[in-house]
Amino acid sequence: MLKSRADGDDERFFSIALQIAASEARQGHKQTAEELRAAVDHARARSSKGASVAIPFAQPRGDLEGLLEMRQPRFKMKDVVLSDRLMSSIDDVIRQQRKRDWLREHGKTPNRRILFVGPPGSGKTMSAEALAGELNLPLFVIRLEGLITRYMGETAAKLRMVFDETAKHRGVYLFDEFDAVGGQRTATNDVAEMRRVLNSFLQFMEEATSTDSLIVCSTNHASLLDRALLRRYDQVFEFDAPSQAQIKEIILKSLRPMKTPRMTWSKVIAAAKNLSQAEIVRAADDAVKTAILDERNQVTTDDIVRRLDERNQMRIAFAENGAVST
Repeated sequence: MLKSRADGDDERFFSIALQIAASEARQGHKQTAEELRAAVDHARARSSKGASVAIPFAQPRGDLEGLLEMRQPRFKMKDVVLSDRLMSSIDDVIRQQRKRDWLREHGKTPNRRILFVGPPGSGKTMSAEALAGELNLPLFVIRLEGLITRYMGETAAKLRMVFDETAKHRGVYLFDEFDAVGGQRTATNDVAEMRRVLNSFLQFMEEATSTDSLIVCSTNHASLLDRALLRRYDQVFEFDAPSQAQIKEIILKSLRPMKTPRMTWSKVIAAAKNLSQAEIVRAADDAVKTAILDERNQVTTDDIVRRLDERNQMRIAFAENGAVST
């Protein structure tokens, strides 16, 4: 314990302290155990707030450089607009991850295999980034163009490298557009190689790690996923289109620090109907840019409605030209 403190390895120091707390609890010294745990929580909170300079995470190198894209989290959960039900479920994952040492003291492990399901632009990727930001972990996005190849056995081998990395470096690992990997093994247009890749993925998912890295898979098309995947995930979160209350909250957050005097919300919400969270954010951002260029410090109802209408027109144009509709 003293060596870990001298080496500056705070996590190992805290882990040993919690092991001592568990030992005290088993001997019936509950008050001592609680005091030790409270002291560890307090020390962790102080260390996370005390850093004045952000410490950069190490970028993937070598063979991993083409497989993983590391992103410094820009968001926390307060920046994401989700339903109360979904926010509560994600908060539960965060709590388990933060208290993972406590869980391990009792022979349990935190939930770490997560599936995000929902339409494009509903906040899945942003939520994964916010999850990493809340836990002060790096976000690693798996690059599917580097992962999937046409050579037999190569994709599974690269997948093995990714999962080995999750066991070495704690972080949030995001498989976006996961249906490209997790498609049903009975699909008529599938090939034997992709079935082998999915079998490998299922196997790797079952492997325990000491890092408790989070594996977050995101898909717009849950119906395409193999049914065997569902029992491998600890939790499945369904993202929906924003409600009227969420539309208002999304716009207000996106318009800051601009003022919004006498906004006619009925018109704004009507214009935002059928748009995704991402589309609403972009419309609000464009309205802010217009106000800046006009040398104004406020955004009007007409500003935001015009930009929302533009997004709706873009959606119609894409649909008319045969593009995939969101």
